[in-house]
Amino acid sequence: MTDQAPASPGMTTEPAPPTPPAVAERPVLDGAGLDLLFREARTHYGWQDRPVPEAKLEEMYNLLRMGPTSANCSPARFVFIRTAEGKARLKQVLSPGNIEKTMKAPVVCIVAHDQAFYDKLGFLFPGAELRGWYADNPALSDATALRNGTLQGAYLIMAARAVGLDVAPMSGFDNYQLDNLFFAGTRWKSNFLVALGYGEAAALPPRNPRLSFDEACRFE
Repeated sequence: MTDQAPASPGMTTEPAPPTPPAVAERPVLDGAGLDLLFREARTHYGWQDRPVPEAKLEEMYNLLRMGPTSANCSPARFVFIRTAEGKARLKQVLSPGNIEKTMKAPVVCIVAHDQAFYDKLGFLFPGAELRGWYADNPALSDATALRNGTLQGAYLIMAARAVGLDVAPMSGFDNYQLDNLFFAGTRWKSNFLVALGYGEAAALPPRNPRLSFDEACRFE
């Protein structure tokens, strides 16, 4: 045993407070990872003559599906157009300025959303009965599907870059006509397109500017 110094008269000794556990640092992307996803990533409209394997698209989807959505509702649906027949149908609905660059892409993804996404909530969110929240409220259902489907489309862009693909998100097409050609008889609705493949870096123009933090952000 070790000797303990006596307490001063009129004072009591209290145990020292416990040392708080060290806060573990979260892993972060290194510079190469940040360049891949953001700083050096570009929108490509020139494409290498190189096919995109189906396994690569599955790898991309298995990443993007892990991104958060409201109540895990996951309303986005994706159609990967790779065949000449599929591209011929898609060509009918494209604005003239988008035809050439879209047709040359190895894959064009229709980012859509299922307006009846709530039918899968029993599986996706088993902890509560939420189907009626949306099925009985069309305005809430439509807004939720569009918002979260768009969010999942953004996850697709980042997941594509993460697995080594280049992307070109675009609008510039007739949504109504596209839905009639690809989604007739379903509750799926198109949102936007993402061309996928391996970009031709030599065809890239200079990067356009972005807003600074002070221009786009504020504190309250």
